[in-house]
Amino acid sequence: MALIFFFFLSSCFLSGVMSRSFIIANKCDYTVWPGILSNAGVPPLPTTGFVLQKGETRTIDAPSSWGGRFWGRTLCSTDSDGKFTCATGDCGSGKLECSGTGAAPPATLAEFTLDGSGGLDFYDVSLVDGYNVQMLVVPQGGSGQNCSSTGCVVDLNGKCPSELRVNSVGGGKQAVAMGCKSACEAFRQPEYCCSGAFGSPDTCKPSSYSRIFKSACPRAYSYAYDDKTSTFTCAKSPNYVITFCPSPNTSLKSSEEQSTETTTMTTPTSGSTATSPMVYEGALDESSGSPSTCNFGSHVISVAFSLGFCRMWRFF
Repeated sequence: MALIFFFFLSSCFLSGVMSRSFIIANKCDYTVWPGILSNAGVPPLPTTGFVLQKGETRTIDAPSSWGGRFWGRTLCSTDSDGKFTCATGDCGSGKLECSGTGAAPPATLAEFTLDGSGGLDFYDVSLVDGYNVQMLVVPQGGSGQNCSSTGCVVDLNGKCPSELRVNSVGGGKQAVAMGCKSACEAFRQPEYCCSGAFGSPDTCKPSSYSRIFKSACPRAYSYAYDDKTSTFTCAKSPNYVITFCPSPNTSLKSSEEQSTETTTMTTPTSGSTATSPMVYEGALDESSGSPSTCNFGSHVISVAFSLGFCRMWRFF
Protein backbone atom coordinates (compact mmCIF):
# COMPACT_ATOMS: atom_id res chain seq x y z
CA MET A 1 0.00 0.00 0.00
CA ALA A 2 2.87 2.36 0.80
CA LEU A 3 4.33 1.70 -2.64
CA ILE A 4 1.02 2.61 -4.28
CA PHE A 5 0.95 5.88 -2.33
CA PHE A 6 4.49 6.59 -3.51
CA PHE A 7 3.42 6.12 -7.15
CA PHE A 8 0.46 8.43 -6.59
CA LEU A 9 2.57 11.13 -5.04
CA SER A 10 5.28 10.87 -7.70
CA SER A 11 2.80 11.06 -10.56
CA CYS A 12 1.04 14.12 -9.17
CA PHE A 13 4.30 15.80 -8.26
CA LEU A 14 5.96 15.30 -11.62
CA SER A 15 2.94 16.11 -13.77
CA GLY A 16 1.46 19.02 -11.84
CA VAL A 17 4.27 20.68 -9.89
CA MET A 18 7.73 20.08 -11.29
CA SER A 19 7.29 20.93 -14.95
CA ARG A 20 5.37 23.16 -17.30
CA SER A 21 5.99 23.51 -21.02
CA PHE A 22 6.40 26.38 -23.45
CA ILE A 23 5.92 25.29 -27.06
CA ILE A 24 7.65 27.82 -29.30
CA ALA A 25 6.78 27.80 -33.01
CA ASN A 26 8.17 29.82 -35.91
CA LYS A 27 5.66 30.44 -38.70
CA CYS A 28 7.65 33.34 -40.12
CA ASP A 29 9.03 33.20 -43.64
CA TYR A 30 12.47 33.65 -42.11
CA THR A 31 14.62 32.35 -39.25
CA VAL A 32 13.97 33.59 -35.72
CA TRP A 33 16.41 33.24 -32.83
CA PRO A 34 14.31 33.18 -29.61
CA GLY A 35 15.82 34.68 -26.48
CA ILE A 36 14.81 33.86 -22.89
CA LEU A 37 15.44 35.82 -19.70
CA SER A 38 14.38 34.53 -16.27
CA ASN A 39 13.23 36.95 -13.59
CA ALA A 40 15.61 37.90 -10.80
CA GLY A 41 15.93 35.11 -8.25
CA VAL A 42 14.39 32.55 -10.61
CA PRO A 43 16.59 29.72 -11.95
CA PRO A 44 17.28 29.94 -15.70
CA LEU A 45 15.64 27.55 -18.12
CA PRO A 46 17.69 24.81 -19.85
CA THR A 47 18.42 27.28 -22.68
CA THR A 48 18.51 31.07 -22.88
CA GLY A 49 18.72 31.33 -26.66
CA PHE A 50 18.48 29.13 -29.72
CA VAL A 51 17.73 29.13 -33.44
CA LEU A 52 14.30 28.34 -34.87
CA GLN A 53 14.17 27.85 -38.62
CA LYS A 54 11.05 28.57 -40.64
CA GLY A 55 8.36 26.03 -39.70
CA GLU A 56 10.24 24.62 -36.70
CA THR A 57 8.85 24.10 -33.20
CA ARG A 58 10.69 23.55 -29.93
CA THR A 59 9.40 22.68 -26.45
CA ILE A 60 11.06 24.20 -23.37
CA ASP A 61 10.25 22.74 -19.95
CA ALA A 62 10.06 25.11 -16.98
CA PRO A 63 9.54 24.77 -13.21
CA SER A 64 5.96 25.34 -12.10
CA SER A 65 6.82 28.67 -10.42
CA TRP A 66 9.03 30.08 -13.18
CA GLY A 67 8.86 33.70 -14.29
CA GLY A 68 10.52 35.51 -17.16
CA ARG A 69 10.21 36.63 -20.77
CA PHE A 70 10.59 35.37 -24.32
CA TRP A 71 11.30 37.35 -27.46
CA GLY A 72 12.40 36.82 -31.03
CA ARG A 73 15.73 37.98 -32.43
CA THR A 74 15.92 38.64 -36.16
CA LEU A 75 18.57 39.09 -38.84
CA CYS A 76 21.28 37.41 -36.77
CA SER A 77 24.77 36.51 -37.93
CA THR A 78 28.23 35.52 -36.70
CA ASP A 79 31.21 37.63 -37.75
CA SER A 80 34.72 36.46 -38.60
CA ASP A 81 35.73 36.69 -34.93
CA GLY A 82 32.88 34.39 -33.88
CA LYS A 83 30.75 37.16 -32.36
CA PHE A 84 27.02 36.54 -32.68
CA THR A 85 24.77 39.60 -33.11
CA CYS A 86 21.20 40.32 -34.21
CA ALA A 87 19.72 43.37 -35.91
CA THR A 88 16.68 43.32 -33.59
CA GLY A 89 16.21 41.84 -30.12
CA ASP A 90 19.94 41.40 -29.62
CA CYS A 91 20.84 40.45 -26.04
CA GLY A 92 24.46 41.61 -26.24
CA SER A 93 26.02 38.33 -25.11
CA GLY A 94 27.90 37.87 -28.37
CA LYS A 95 26.66 34.28 -28.42
CA LEU A 96 23.58 32.30 -29.37
CA GLU A 97 22.71 31.92 -25.67
CA CYS A 98 21.68 35.17 -23.97
CA SER A 99 23.04 33.98 -20.60
CA GLY A 100 21.11 36.33 -18.33
CA THR A 101 20.82 39.43 -20.49
CA GLY A 102 17.63 40.85 -22.01
CA ALA A 103 16.58 42.17 -25.39
CA ALA A 104 17.71 45.50 -26.78
CA PRO A 105 14.67 47.53 -27.87
CA PRO A 106 12.69 47.41 -30.01
CA ALA A 107 11.47 43.91 -29.24
CA THR A 108 8.07 42.24 -28.83
CA LEU A 109 8.02 40.50 -25.44
CA ALA A 110 5.98 37.62 -24.00
CA GLU A 111 6.11 37.87 -20.20
CA PHE A 112 5.11 35.18 -17.67
CA THR A 113 4.79 34.68 -13.94
CA LEU A 114 3.72 31.09 -13.29
CA ASP A 115 2.00 30.10 -10.06
CA GLY A 116 1.79 33.70 -8.86
CA SER A 117 -0.71 35.35 -6.53
CA GLY A 118 -3.60 33.02 -5.72
CA GLY A 119 -1.87 30.20 -7.60
CA LEU A 120 -2.67 31.88 -10.93
CA ASP A 121 -0.40 32.30 -13.94
CA PHE A 122 -0.01 35.92 -15.08
CA TYR A 123 1.09 36.64 -18.65
CA ASP A 124 1.07 39.31 -21.32
CA VAL A 125 2.52 40.34 -24.66
CA SER A 126 4.21 43.71 -24.35
CA LEU A 127 5.06 46.45 -26.85
CA VAL A 128 6.35 48.72 -24.08
CA ASP A 129 9.88 48.08 -25.39
CA GLY A 130 8.71 48.45 -28.99
CA TYR A 131 7.94 45.87 -31.65
CA ASN A 132 10.00 43.70 -33.96
CA VAL A 133 8.00 40.56 -34.79
CA GLN A 134 4.43 39.28 -34.62
CA MET A 135 3.75 37.08 -31.59
CA LEU A 136 0.82 35.08 -30.24
CA VAL A 137 0.51 33.38 -26.83
CA VAL A 138 -2.12 30.64 -26.45
CA PRO A 139 -2.78 28.81 -23.15
CA GLN A 140 -2.98 25.05 -23.68
CA GLY A 141 -5.43 23.95 -21.04
CA GLY A 142 -6.07 26.07 -17.97
CA SER A 143 -9.25 27.83 -16.92
CA GLY A 144 -10.68 31.17 -15.85
CA GLN A 145 -12.60 34.03 -17.41
CA ASN A 146 -9.37 35.83 -18.27
CA CYS A 147 -7.52 32.71 -19.48
CA SER A 148 -7.30 33.89 -23.07
CA SER A 149 -4.98 34.09 -26.03
CA THR A 150 -3.10 37.35 -26.39
CA GLY A 151 -0.54 38.86 -28.67
CA CYS A 152 0.19 41.19 -31.54
CA VAL A 153 -0.58 39.51 -34.85
CA VAL A 154 -0.32 42.64 -37.00
CA ASP A 155 2.88 43.57 -38.83
CA LEU A 156 3.59 46.93 -37.20
CA ASN A 157 6.90 47.46 -38.95
CA GLY A 158 5.24 48.59 -42.16
CA LYS A 159 2.77 50.80 -40.24
CA CYS A 160 5.34 52.32 -37.89
CA PRO A 161 5.57 56.14 -37.83
CA SER A 162 8.79 57.29 -39.46
CA GLU A 163 10.08 58.83 -36.23
CA LEU A 164 9.83 55.43 -34.49
CA ARG A 165 10.92 53.20 -37.36
CA VAL A 166 14.16 51.22 -37.32
CA ASN A 167 15.33 50.54 -40.86
CA SER A 168 17.67 48.00 -42.36
CA VAL A 169 19.56 48.74 -45.53
CA GLY A 170 19.36 45.81 -47.93
CA GLY A 171 21.70 44.84 -50.70
CA GLY A 172 19.91 47.22 -53.05
CA LYS A 173 20.39 50.11 -50.58
CA GLN A 174 16.63 50.27 -50.03
CA ALA A 175 15.54 50.94 -46.47
CA VAL A 176 13.39 48.16 -45.03
CA ALA A 177 11.57 48.52 -41.70
CA MET A 178 12.73 45.86 -39.25
CA GLY A 179 11.49 47.31 -35.96
CA CYS A 180 9.28 49.96 -34.39
CA LYS A 181 10.54 51.79 -31.29
CA SER A 182 8.34 52.82 -28.40
CA ALA A 183 7.94 56.56 -27.91
CA CYS A 184 9.90 56.20 -24.66
CA GLU A 185 12.86 54.68 -26.49
CA ALA A 186 12.67 57.18 -29.34
CA PHE A 187 12.25 60.43 -27.38
CA ARG A 188 13.38 59.62 -23.80
CA GLN A 189 10.73 61.92 -22.33
CA PRO A 190 9.10 61.26 -18.91
CA GLU A 191 5.58 61.55 -20.28
CA TYR A 192 6.31 58.67 -22.68
CA CYS A 193 8.39 56.63 -20.23
CA CYS A 194 6.00 57.00 -17.26
CA SER A 195 8.87 58.27 -15.11
CA GLY A 196 9.46 61.23 -12.81
CA ALA A 197 6.34 63.34 -12.44
CA PHE A 198 4.57 60.89 -14.76
CA GLY A 199 5.43 57.80 -12.71
CA SER A 200 1.92 56.74 -11.75
CA PRO A 201 -1.23 55.53 -13.49
CA ASP A 202 -2.90 58.85 -12.65
CA THR A 203 -0.27 60.96 -14.35
CA CYS A 204 0.95 58.72 -17.18
CA LYS A 205 -1.70 58.40 -19.87
CA PRO A 206 -1.75 56.82 -23.33
CA SER A 207 0.07 58.89 -25.96
CA SER A 208 -0.75 59.24 -29.64
CA TYR A 209 2.05 56.73 -30.29
CA SER A 210 0.88 54.12 -27.77
CA ARG A 211 -2.62 54.44 -29.25
CA ILE A 212 -1.21 53.36 -32.62
CA PHE A 213 0.07 50.16 -30.98
CA LYS A 214 -3.17 49.67 -29.06
CA SER A 215 -5.35 50.13 -32.12
CA ALA A 216 -3.39 47.53 -34.06
CA CYS A 217 -2.90 45.09 -31.15
CA PRO A 218 -5.67 45.72 -28.59
CA ARG A 219 -4.64 42.90 -26.22
CA ALA A 220 -0.95 43.81 -26.01
CA TYR A 221 0.61 46.25 -23.55
CA SER A 222 1.04 49.56 -25.37
CA TYR A 223 2.55 51.57 -22.49
CA ALA A 224 3.60 50.95 -18.88
CA TYR A 225 0.18 51.30 -17.21
CA ASP A 226 -1.88 49.45 -19.78
CA ASP A 227 -2.70 46.68 -17.26
CA LYS A 228 -6.49 46.55 -17.40
CA THR A 229 -6.80 45.20 -20.95
CA SER A 230 -3.41 43.55 -21.29
CA THR A 231 -2.74 41.24 -18.32
CA PHE A 232 -4.17 37.72 -18.51
CA THR A 233 -4.47 34.97 -15.92
CA CYS A 234 -4.97 31.20 -15.98
CA ALA A 235 -5.63 28.61 -13.29
CA LYS A 236 -4.94 24.87 -13.42
CA SER A 237 -1.35 25.11 -14.68
CA PRO A 238 -1.64 25.25 -18.46
CA ASN A 239 1.19 24.95 -20.93
CA TYR A 240 1.67 27.82 -23.38
CA VAL A 241 2.13 27.96 -27.15
CA ILE A 242 4.19 30.96 -28.30
CA THR A 243 4.02 31.51 -32.05
CA PHE A 244 6.12 33.93 -34.07
CA CYS A 245 4.35 35.25 -37.18
CA PRO A 246 1.06 33.38 -36.76
CA SER A 247 -0.93 33.39 -39.96
CA PRO A 248 -3.10 36.46 -40.71
CA ASN A 249 -6.06 34.21 -39.81
CA THR A 250 -4.91 34.00 -36.20
CA SER A 251 -7.34 33.82 -33.32
CA LEU A 252 -7.31 35.82 -30.12
CA LYS A 253 -10.33 33.92 -28.92
CA SER A 254 -10.99 33.14 -25.26
CA SER A 255 -9.58 29.83 -24.10
CA GLU A 256 -12.98 28.90 -22.70
CA GLU A 257 -14.05 28.42 -26.32
CA GLN A 258 -10.95 26.48 -27.37
CA SER A 259 -12.50 23.04 -27.24
CA THR A 260 -11.54 22.26 -30.83
CA GLU A 261 -8.33 22.55 -32.78
CA THR A 262 -9.58 25.61 -34.67
CA THR A 263 -10.65 28.79 -32.90
CA THR A 264 -12.08 32.03 -34.20
CA MET A 265 -12.43 35.60 -33.08
CA THR A 266 -12.88 39.07 -34.47
CA THR A 267 -10.02 41.52 -34.10
CA PRO A 268 -10.12 45.20 -35.06
CA THR A 269 -7.86 46.38 -37.84
CA SER A 270 -5.84 49.55 -37.52
CA GLY A 271 -7.63 52.61 -38.74
CA SER A 272 -10.98 50.89 -39.13
CA THR A 273 -14.00 50.31 -36.96
CA ALA A 274 -14.83 47.09 -38.77
CA THR A 275 -13.84 43.67 -37.49
CA SER A 276 -12.71 40.63 -39.43
CA PRO A 277 -12.80 36.94 -38.46
CA MET A 278 -9.47 35.45 -37.46
CA VAL A 279 -8.69 31.76 -37.09
CA TYR A 280 -5.83 30.10 -35.25
CA GLU A 281 -5.28 26.69 -36.73
CA GLY A 282 -4.12 23.75 -34.65
CA ALA A 283 -3.42 25.78 -31.53
CA LEU A 284 -5.11 23.79 -28.85
CA ASP A 285 -6.47 20.39 -28.05
CA GLU A 286 -7.75 20.30 -24.51
CA SER A 287 -8.61 16.63 -24.75
CA SER A 288 -5.16 15.90 -23.41
CA GLY A 289 -6.02 17.80 -20.23
CA SER A 290 -4.06 20.20 -18.12
CA PRO A 291 -0.57 19.13 -17.00
CA SER A 292 -1.85 19.43 -13.44
CA THR A 293 -4.08 16.40 -14.00
CA CYS A 294 -2.67 13.16 -12.60
CA ASN A 295 -2.35 10.38 -15.16
CA PHE A 296 -1.89 6.94 -13.70
CA GLY A 297 -2.35 4.89 -16.85
CA SER A 298 -2.84 1.27 -15.93
CA HIS A 299 -2.71 1.65 -12.13
CA VAL A 300 -5.42 -0.64 -10.76
CA ILE A 301 -6.96 2.05 -8.53
CA SER A 302 -10.32 3.73 -8.77
CA VAL A 303 -10.48 7.08 -10.55
CA ALA A 304 -12.26 8.73 -7.66
CA PHE A 305 -9.59 7.72 -5.19
CA SER A 306 -6.82 8.87 -7.54
CA LEU A 307 -8.28 12.34 -7.99
CA GLY A 308 -8.96 12.65 -4.30
CA PHE A 309 -5.38 11.85 -3.44
CA CYS A 310 -4.05 14.33 -6.01
CA ARG A 311 -6.09 17.09 -4.45
CA MET A 312 -5.23 16.12 -0.88
CA TRP A 313 -1.48 16.06 -1.40
CA ARG A 314 -1.41 19.76 -2.31
CA PHE A 315 -2.17 20.59 1.32
CA PHE A 316 1.04 18.97 2.55
